[in-house]
Amino acid sequence: MTEYPRFDLSGQVALVTGAARGLGRAISLALAQAGSDVALGLRDVKTAGDLVREIQTLGRQALPLQMDVTRLDQIFRAVQHTASHFGRLDLLVNNAGVAPENLAENYAEEDFDLTLAVNLKGTFFTSQAAGRIMIRQKSGRIINLSSQAGFAALPGESVYCMTKAAISHLTKCFAIEWGKHNITVNAVAPTFISTPGTDAALADPAFRADVLERIAGLHRIGVPMDVAGAVVFLASPASSLITGHTLLIDGGWTAR
Repeated sequence: MTEYPRFDLSGQVALVTGAARGLGRAISLALAQAGSDVALGLRDVKTAGDLVREIQTLGRQALPLQMDVTRLDQIFRAVQHTASHFGRLDLLVNNAGVAPENLAENYAEEDFDLTLAVNLKGTFFTSQAAGRIMIRQKSGRIINLSSQAGFAALPGESVYCMTKAAISHLTKCFAIEWGKHNITVNAVAPTFISTPGTDAALADPAFRADVLERIAGLHRIGVPMDVAGAVVFLASPASSLITGHTLLIDGGWTAR
């Protein structure tokens, strides 16, 4: 009998970092809609807002967690709490990220350190903590947030671009090390997405027009669920032979 691809996540447990708004919020809701219980990693646990109730309305459990990914103690405590509360951890989405902008010649050391601490160090050690649990389980999925900025130079964002390129390569390294434990590690790389973090920039008509032109295939600004759909696919059984890959969600930006 043919076994058809499955996108169902029933019985799974996910942890999403940076879950309070934007991409993290959309990813958390999409995973819950697909059947997964969701632990919400939050820089400030009080920002969970209505997200817990929305996940519960979908029939899934939600666990808000204090999880500033620049703090290793909070990373390891949140990951352990997730595993002990739900009894397992099947999926990690490393969504937390920052992007202070400045020309390279003016970039401040404190912004450099923060960008690396959140985007790279946070991703590495959250993956390490989750990976240890997944290795014991002999299964797991890790999905990292890279960016089209890891594939195309964006003026004023040299440090952000650097970290997102590094995340794509780190994804390959984890995939090769942990594949023997039945753990897949992939990344998604979005273009400009309409979120609270990009709304101010996209409100500038000239900037918005330039972005639309550079999104050469589809000529539209992405929405968070465009990214969440790709995450659900990579989390699902349908993607079981995909690992070490970064999936561009850029509307054709890098194709030109």
